[in-house]
Amino acid sequence: MAVIVLDRAPTLTLTTRTVRRGRRAANTAATWVIGVLFILALVPLASLAWTAFSRGLARFDTDFLTNSMRGVVGAGGGALHAVLGTGLITGATIALSVPVGIAAAIYLVEYGRGAFARTVTFLVDVMTGIPSIVAGLFAYTVFSLVLGPGARSGLAGALALSLLMIPNVVRTSEEMLRLVPDDLREAAYALGTPKYRTIGKIVLPTAMSGIVSGVMIGVARIVGETAPLLLVAGYSDAMNYNLFSERMTTLPVFIYQQWKFKGTDVAAYDDRAWTAALMLIAFVLVLNLSSRLVARVFAPKTR
Repeated sequence: MAVIVLDRAPTLTLTTRTVRRGRRAANTAATWVIGVLFILALVPLASLAWTAFSRGLARFDTDFLTNSMRGVVGAGGGALHAVLGTGLITGATIALSVPVGIAAAIYLVEYGRGAFARTVTFLVDVMTGIPSIVAGLFAYTVFSLVLGPGARSGLAGALALSLLMIPNVVRTSEEMLRLVPDDLREAAYALGTPKYRTIGKIVLPTAMSGIVSGVMIGVARIVGETAPLLLVAGYSDAMNYNLFSERMTTLPVFIYQQWKFKGTDVAAYDDRAWTAALMLIAFVLVLNLSSRLVARVFAPKTR
């Protein structure tokens, strides 16, 4: 009886080549689609950056950086009072947000169990999505009840911005703390180290790179807020060094005021608005680059 043996090798080779060609074609098509979409996303960003640079460079001079708008109704003036206000309010926001956010993250990761921890997590999620104007209304209500109706101050602005920044700090810090291997904690516990010292000496230093980077990204997010500051910090054309009283201007509010309430010399107001916008973009860019540098500096040493 004869046995017929069929050689299936050519068929398998042909099938394999067909599958590989199909995968290569799909990979090439996906690469082109992603590349085109990436370029389309860059177009408005590049256009905005170029417009701000080209139009803001005209007034980017010493006078703009060393003068306020006190008594200026036409050409001239500067944004020194807005730069000062941005620095003071941002610094106060960091002082209010970072300790609370990191402490909440440590509680959720290291101690939080049960219904209360789930409630805190839920509230953090809710706060992450609240509109900025709601935070401004809350801060306005609190300071109106304490100091009287119509109270304005830089501290009120810092409180409003901290409501927006705290959830970001909590989320970032929580994720970074969860990335710390449990082996490090268990090794410290095995040596008899108390939990609070383990957190302070082992867990936090290991996660510090990501925490600091997240905090700086959070600062870059809140530094451009306008709506809550219009409500609670107001606008002033003069220098104000006191966070606890009187109106205080920030760069976003300064841009809004220059663009919205133009005087007789329209070009002068437009130039000041674009120059302030350029400064704000540069400030956010520096913060993002600094976050990368800080993350690299605080990263755990592997050798």
